[in-house]
Amino acid sequence: MDKKSILCIGAGYVGGPTMAMIAAQCPEYKVTVADINAERIAGWNSDTLPIYEPGLKELVEKSRGRNLFFTTDVEKGIREARIIFVSVNTPTKTFGSGAGKAADLQFWEKSARLIAEQAGEDKIVVEKSTLPVRAAEAIHRILQSNTKGLNFAVLSNPEFLAEGTAVADLENPDRVLIGSMVTPEGHNALEELVEIYAHWVPREKILTTNVWSSEMSKLVSNAMLAQRISSINSISALCEKTGADISEVSHAVGMDSRVGSKFLRAGVGFGGSCFKKDILNLVYLCECCNLHEVAAYWEQVVLMNEYQKRRFAERIVKNMFNTISGKRIAVFGFAFKADTGDTRESPAIHISELLLGECATLAIYDPKALANAKADLAGAKGTIEYCSDPYEAAKDAHAIALLTDWKEFAGYDYRKIFSLMEKPAFLFDGRNILNHKELFEIGFNVYPLGKQELTHL
Repeated sequence: MDKKSILCIGAGYVGGPTMAMIAAQCPEYKVTVADINAERIAGWNSDTLPIYEPGLKELVEKSRGRNLFFTTDVEKGIREARIIFVSVNTPTKTFGSGAGKAADLQFWEKSARLIAEQAGEDKIVVEKSTLPVRAAEAIHRILQSNTKGLNFAVLSNPEFLAEGTAVADLENPDRVLIGSMVTPEGHNALEELVEIYAHWVPREKILTTNVWSSEMSKLVSNAMLAQRISSINSISALCEKTGADISEVSHAVGMDSRVGSKFLRAGVGFGGSCFKKDILNLVYLCECCNLHEVAAYWEQVVLMNEYQKRRFAERIVKNMFNTISGKRIAVFGFAFKADTGDTRESPAIHISELLLGECATLAIYDPKALANAKADLAGAKGTIEYCSDPYEAAKDAHAIALLTDWKEFAGYDYRKIFSLMEKPAFLFDGRNILNHKELFEIGFNVYPLGKQELTHL
């Protein structure tokens, strides 16, 4: 075993980019990313990476084949590595105790058992997946139950990447958080991981805690960010009723240094792989500790998010003469946010399903997420067209529903788009990124989020 050998089990949105950055910053380390998904590994070894992230392709190409390798041979990777990151999926359980809230740890447990089975020497195992508090303790027990007398140190090193800016976040993080068991072995393992990150992250940004504080910090960070989004989205509904402008309200509130401006932009709801899952995990933890009022408080963040998506779809129906049956609606954007192809928990999924339920015909365009959109709506009933061009989607459409904040959407020729559409033409801006006054002057009936509508009707 080479002591300067790192393995990451899991080649997804976290494992791939994180290991690419470590390989680029630590050229003396051999970094291997292993996954049983052969198609995904083939993508990492090709010119077309399996995920889209600005700057990622260039980062991977800097080290791939030199000290960064992608493989399906997980067992060999375990045997050769000194430090093993585990970055596998931890979805919300859909069965049994805790269904709908608790994290499903079956993939993590399988990884831990495989590590114990294949390891021939002591190793450091790093939680990179988001796990419930005290999961490290259970994982440590599984690893220590090996019959070879091996010792494993388990660390928690949660990721705080924002999709769309992941490479920049990895290169210049707000902080790197590492939690360890409060033992001499745990402290020594922690120092080894600190030394890796210290290659490019200033020491004052590397926070070390006990392993339970690290696990809790990840859940709470995501819960509080989501809470801000749900809070401003709740106010957007009130703004529409009172004539207030949500952008002006957000700006005024955000200028208060005690509040700050980040995550105060109203939209159709938050998505992504973490926010909903982590909040529900926190809710389940509170319920297990008999903290029912605390659980209800955090669950409301998720309920408000569901309300915002439902409210947006209902607003479309109401303002299009209370029926969208047989009407073509162009959906601009399907990714949960701009600059990513990721559609996990995207508001567009639920909104599309609601519109299809009203018998609308959908024409969906997204710069990077069309393939995922097709997979997400594969079982949906209704007529869906997936368009490679926004003007194609808008042709003969009765309305446009803008659901993702891609910058390119603001640069389209909306006079041309208006000429292609059925009249009256409606535009529902779920991200408030367009010039609503100009659209109204062109002839659109414009429905921003949390602002007064501009209509010719």
